[in-house]
Amino acid sequence: MRSSWRVFIVIESLLLLWALYQMLGNIPAIIFLTFALINLFYAVKKKRKTSFNQFQLIASVIMMILCLLSSPAIWLALVLAIIYFGLVMGEVSEVRLFNFAPWKKKQIKMIQTTSRNVRSGKRFKRPWIGSQRLGSDTYEWDDINFSVVIGDTIIDLGNTLLPKEDNVVMIRKGFGRTRILVPTGIGVMLEHSSMRGAVHFDQEVYHLNNESLKLYSEDYDESTRRLKVITNTLFGDLEVIRV
Repeated sequence: MRSSWRVFIVIESLLLLWALYQMLGNIPAIIFLTFALINLFYAVKKKRKTSFNQFQLIASVIMMILCLLSSPAIWLALVLAIIYFGLVMGEVSEVRLFNFAPWKKKQIKMIQTTSRNVRSGKRFKRPWIGSQRLGSDTYEWDDINFSVVIGDTIIDLGNTLLPKEDNVVMIRKGFGRTRILVPTGIGVMLEHSSMRGAVHFDQEVYHLNNESLKLYSEDYDESTRRLKVITNTLFGDLEVIRV
């Protein structure tokens, strides 16, 4: 969460600088903005407030807002802020259920296995934007491979039974946090690359700055069930959590 806040603030600051650059090239907007600032300063500093001063204050604020909205960079910054805070609110209502995290309190579920059927391909879509939680209920395992632009992701492997072979989770992400819940006894190979972010793996934390990382769990060579996690992110943290 902290890293996503830093990224958001950096992007918004760059957009504000771009807006300032655009404003400097718009002489009428600069004149109206200066006039609005002077009127606002005068209305605030005056000790005796009159109805005209109230009108002066409101008109100055409206004029300043209109001048700022004349810059496309301001509109882009507003759109980005709406998307980001919408995702944060989604995380508060959904991801913050980690206060009752599934790896802290897991129910025992008996999974009834059947003989493997003939495999058939399928075609489906996953959302590119927003928080996702995969594996909340019991499900049949299939390799995971998807891309997402921005959002937090939770993958719970505690509600499925991994086959006795190499299993793959592949994720490509722009911005956001990724958490993968892996049952004890499964060997994990992690290959991760990131522009900036932290990796939590086997009680260790690795901070990456435009770097790649490849790690193996201690029981990887001896495990009959293995999981290969291959992830790429621009900005965001990755956690592999044992359950």
